[in-house]
Amino acid sequence: MKIPARYSHVLFGGMLSVIMVTIISGTVVLINQGYDQEFFRRWLRGFITAWPVAFPSVLVVAPFVRRVVSRITE
Repeated sequence: MKIPARYSHVLFGGMLSVIMVTIISGTVVLINQGYDQEFFRRWLRGFITAWPVAFPSVLVVAPFVRRVVSRITE
């Protein structure tokens, strides 16, 4: 089953934001609080807090970034 192309921007934003938030929240938790038995619980909490902000941000910012990149590249 394929998703219709008209939803590609939402799928792109969702996938990009999940990957970004996973990497960044894990990095921030590791640097600030270290690695111990509570690491994954804190990482998940950070992810759940950050993703609702990241997903709509990507949806809003991505079209602007695409336009800027297309203007400055050949």
